[in-house]
Amino acid sequence: MTPSPFPANPLQGVATPLDARSQALRVAMVKALQAADRGHMGSAFSLVEMLRVLYDDVLRFDPARPRWAGRDRMVLSKGHGALALYAILADKGFFPAAELARYCRPEGILGGHPEAAKVPGVEASTGSLGHGLPMGMGMAMAVRGQARVFVVVGDGECNEGSVWECALHAAKHGLDNLTVLVDYNHMQSYGPTAEVLPLDPLGGKFAAFGFAVEEVDGHDLGALRAALGRVPFAPGRPSALICHTVKGKGVPLMEHNPEWHHKNRPSAAEIAALLAALEAPDA
Repeated sequence: MTPSPFPANPLQGVATPLDARSQALRVAMVKALQAADRGHMGSAFSLVEMLRVLYDDVLRFDPARPRWAGRDRMVLSKGHGALALYAILADKGFFPAAELARYCRPEGILGGHPEAAKVPGVEASTGSLGHGLPMGMGMAMAVRGQARVFVVVGDGECNEGSVWECALHAAKHGLDNLTVLVDYNHMQSYGPTAEVLPLDPLGGKFAAFGFAVEEVDGHDLGALRAALGRVPFAPGRPSALICHTVKGKGVPLMEHNPEWHHKNRPSAAEIAALLAALEAPDA
C-alpha cells in the first residue's frame, strides 16, 4: 500500500474553500438547529461534501420511488451526523425542505438520528455506532450484481469492534459493490482521536483487513468525485475511502471544537455567528 499523503493532522482540509452550494447546505442545517434548539453540528458539517458528491454524482436513486429496487444504497452509520443527510435529501426532493424547520419536533419526521421507517431516502436507522457497516454489508450481499452500497462511518466509530469484524466478512465475501467512506475529522465526542484511541495508520488497517484503500481531502469536491468514480478500487475487494475532514468545517467557531459535537440551546449570538461565517443573512 502506498504511504498515506495525509498524516494524522487535525488541520487537514482547513484551506479547502467552500463553494456557494456547500455553504447553502450548511445554512439549511443551521436553520434546522435554530428551530430544534439542538443538534450534532460539528459532526454534520464535516460530512457535507462527502454526501454532496455521493448524491450529486455517484448514487443511482429516484426521490419519487425511495424504495426502487434498482437504487444504490447509502447508509449513514455515523447517525448523529443526520443533519447533513437531511439537508441533502431535502435538496434532492425526497421530502419538502420545509420539513427541516420541524427537525427534532414531535410534529416532524426528522429525528436526531435517521429512521428508515419515517424518512424517505433513509436506508437504515442508525445512531448506535458500529451497526451501520454490518447492515450495509448485508445489503451489499443481497444486491450483489444489481446495485452498490456506500456506508459512511465516523473515525471515533472505528473504535467499535463490530466495524472490524464486518470488515473481515466483507473481504471474505469479495464485496466489491461495498464502499466504506470514513469521515476522518480527527475528533470524537470529547477530544482528538489521537488522544482517545489512536487510529493511525487507518488506511493501513483497512488494507490489512482486505480492502482496497484510497485517501482524499474530504472537502475537495474534485478529489472526491475522482475517487468515487473509480470504485471499486480493485475487483473482488471492498473499497475504503479515507476522507480527511475538519469537524465543524466552514465556521471557525466550530472547527476542531468538541463543544460543538452536540450543541444544546445555542444562543442567538451563536446562531448569528454561524450564519455570518457562511455569508448568509440572519433569519
